[in-house]
Amino acid sequence: MASNTEQIRPQLPILTQSLKDAPIVQRGDYHYFIHPITDGVPELAPELLTEIADLIIKLIDARTGRIDKIVTIESMGIPIGTALSMKTGIPLVIIRKRKYELPGEIAVHQRTGYSKGELYLNGINKGDCVLIVDDVISTGGTMKAVIQALKLAGAVIYDTIAIIERGEGASDLRAAGNSLKTLVSVDVDSEGVEIQRTIA
Repeated sequence: MASNTEQIRPQLPILTQSLKDAPIVQRGDYHYFIHPITDGVPELAPELLTEIADLIIKLIDARTGRIDKIVTIESMGIPIGTALSMKTGIPLVIIRKRKYELPGEIAVHQRTGYSKGELYLNGINKGDCVLIVDDVISTGGTMKAVIQALKLAGAVIYDTIAIIERGEGASDLRAAGNSLKTLVSVDVDSEGVEIQRTIA
């Protein structure tokens, strides 16, 4: 990832411009940006998903055959995971908010700065090499719980990629020894979204 002192490279022109154009909503003291990747609103353009999927494929060299499954989290990780699955031919596992009570189902106890609740992991076998993808990482609470659940299932984590990084969650996960890449890091205030850096 580029350091804070490096210039931003224009390799994600659609994503970075769409973030700069994102409307801001005030929720208490929190400046919330509304964006197709994090909210699915107002619309999720195919060219945006293609740009993101193509860069992720370059980053992870996904066609080497080392990754058995792509793992994502309901709900906004689904479009990203689907695009990657279709481009790579790698099966997609979705961690769901609903309990299915299938054999081997693992509860994911997630807690973020905004919510807490249960997610449910199915479809992972011991020894599966997995790529985790998600839309945004802020507090890191959900991602931490997902990583723990995958390890409990006996999976090998190839890498973890979030599209947008905001806040300290990504730094905390890396400090704990987790491999994590984010495509773009942002800060948000009442004036809008500021792009701090993009992945090198």
